[in-house]
Amino acid sequence: MSIATVLLVEDDDALRRALRMSFRARDFDVLEVATGEAALTVLADQQPDAVVLDLGLPGIDGFETLRRLRTYSTAPVIVLSARDHQRDKVDALDAGADDYVTKPFDPEELLARVRAALRRASPVPTGPAVLRFPGLEVDLASRSVRRDGESLHLTKTELELLEQFVRNPGKLLTHQFLLRAVWGPGYGSESNYLRVYVRQLRRKLGDDAAQPRFILTESGIGYRWIAESE
Repeated sequence: MSIATVLLVEDDDALRRALRMSFRARDFDVLEVATGEAALTVLADQQPDAVVLDLGLPGIDGFETLRRLRTYSTAPVIVLSARDHQRDKVDALDAGADDYVTKPFDPEELLARVRAALRRASPVPTGPAVLRFPGLEVDLASRSVRRDGESLHLTKTELELLEQFVRNPGKLLTHQFLLRAVWGPGYGSESNYLRVYVRQLRRKLGDDAAQPRFILTESGIGYRWIAESE
C-alpha cells in the first residue's frame, strides 16, 4: 500500500508541529505551509493526496483557498477550524470541503476522518453495482432495495435520496447538496422538506434517528451515511 501525502495548512506553528508528528507517526508523508497562497502553490506542484485546512489564515483565508484549489484539485479537504458556527460549516462544505472538524479536537478523530476521505477518493473497482450493509442490500443497477431479504418499496425520491447516501459513505452531505442533487438546481433552502423525506426513508429502513445504524443527523447542517459496507 502506497504512503499517502497530507498537506497541513495551519498558521499556528505549535499546532502544525503537533499535527506533523501525529501524521508521521501513522506513516503519512507530510507537507506543511502557513498560508493559503503557499498551499495553492504546493497543491499545484506536488499534488498531495489530502489537505487539512485551517480557515483563519493570514492573507487569503481558508474559504478563498478552498474555492481556488477546487478549480484544479480534487484532493479531499478536511477543514480544521475553531469556527463552530453552522453557517461556517455549511459554507465550507458547499465550497468543496469533504469534512469539517472543530477545534479543540481529538487527533485520532482527525486521522480517522482523513483516512475515511482518502478511502472515498480511491478509485472504486468495477463490478456489480450492489452495495450491502448489515440487513440492507442496495442494487444501484436495477434500482432495487432489500431489507432483511425482503423487497423494500421506495418512492422515486426516496430511492434517489438513498442513492446519494450510499454513493457517499461517511461524507457529510449538506441540506443544500442533497436538495439540489435529488430535487434539482432550483432547490437549496427547503430543509424542512428534506427532513420529511429523510424521516420516511429512515422508517422504511428500520433506522432510528436517536440511535442510527444508517443515517446520522448533523444538526442544522445535513446528514451522513454511517453504515459500513460488507
